[in-house]
Formats: sequence, structure tokens, C-alpha cells
Amino acid sequence: MRFTLNAQPFDFDGDPDTPLLWVIRDAAKLSGTKYGCGIGACGACTVHLDGEATRSCVLPVSSVAGKSVTTIEGLSHDRSHPVQQAWIQKDVPQCGYCQSGMVMATAALLAHNAKPTDAQIDSAITNLCRCATYQRIREAIHVAAR
Repeated sequence: MRFTLNAQPFDFDGDPDTPLLWVIRDAAKLSGTKYGCGIGACGACTVHLDGEATRSCVLPVSSVAGKSVTTIEGLSHDRSHPVQQAWIQKDVPQCGYCQSGMVMATAALLAHNAKPTDAQIDSAITNLCRCATYQRIREAIHVAAR
């Protein structure tokens, strides 16, 4: 299977039912995308698939053939993406485990809605944060939107 991973061609020669998460982590050796629940509920594994926030733990790699996948490593190489800068400015992470998925979900939201309301943020960002930094997350989303 061939797809684009972080703007580079990537070939995977394995079981087509392998979840994309494990292809990213094990075959591509990119550790930013996290395993959280394995059922697509928590969002720690969020990546962009052709620009859309997608839970990679439940997505078979066969479904990304010919498509473009972006992980947190592909968002920016130096934390210069506006969402990453807002996360730093607002000191969002506590434990940090869910944050790469949160950042990816937020980047996808802002790509489609440059000025989301709190209700739109709550509706679009369904990722779970065990440390409950949701207020700082919302503040950082508004900062990044500016």
C-alpha cells in the first residue's frame, strides 16, 4: 500500500487490516501519535487524513491508500504551527499524553472554521483529556484562531 505520510511517499507491505496508528508508530517509527483507547473514543490517535481529523486506531491502513496522512510530526518540525504556539502560550498540557491528538483535531477545526464559537469547539473537539485542561484548551483554540 502506498500513501503520503507527512508529505513523503510511504509504502507499507503488511496486513491491510492493520490499524493506521500501528503503521505510523511501528512501521514509520513516528511516536507522536498516541494509543489511548483502541476504539476511536479518546482521540489520542488523531491524525489528518486528506486534511480531516481522523482517529487512526480504528482505521485500517488499506483505507488510506493513495491518500495523504499528516501526523503531529508533519504539522511542523519546529512547533511553529499557530495551534502549537497557542498551546505553549496558554500552557495547555499537564501530563501531555492527549495533546498531539488535541492539537491535530484543533488544526483541522481551524482549517475549516477560522473563528469557532465555544459551542463549535465543544462540538468539533471531542478528544478526551484525563487532566481536564479543557478551559485552557478552549482558550488556546481562540488564541490560535487570532
